[in-house]
Amino acid sequence: MTPGPTSPVDVVRAHLREQGIEHEELAEGVFSLSLPGERKLQVPVRLDVGRHALGVHAFVCRKPDENHERVYRWLLERNLRMYAVAFAVDAAGDIYLDARLPLASVTPDELDRLLGAVLSYADESFNTILELGFASAIRKEWEWRRLRGESTRNLEAFRGWLEAGEVPPTS
Repeated sequence: MTPGPTSPVDVVRAHLREQGIEHEELAEGVFSLSLPGERKLQVPVRLDVGRHALGVHAFVCRKPDENHERVYRWLLERNLRMYAVAFAVDAAGDIYLDARLPLASVTPDELDRLLGAVLSYADESFNTILELGFASAIRKEWEWRRLRGESTRNLEAFRGWLEAGEVPPTS
């Protein structure tokens, strides 16, 4: 019997390959990949296998145009219910999911659970972040498209409050 991967880098490399996740290894132990979502079509992820920890960094959304306090508060409240990763904001105000895990947790099962959590949290949160932080831009785009007879298909998730002329609901 052939022994399985031994180093955390080998475990990550093998897991991504076995799961059919397209990725690029930017440097030894630094993996760039994209997870396919439904609301957020692609979730860019970077995995950094360091000397002592696995770093996970996933871009969720650019800095909100408005309602910053409300958006960031919603993210912080959500952090209390999440597994392994937490929402974070960079110096520009852009929103990420981030984690640092001990190398002992780098197993195929844990990587599967971790990447699943990243995808779920980014995808499930995306429309709420847009509603809270970009409502004015969404409303403007909706009106512009309707006036010109353009498709509003990619704005369907927001149709209810847009047609009612309401402020997006707080979730």
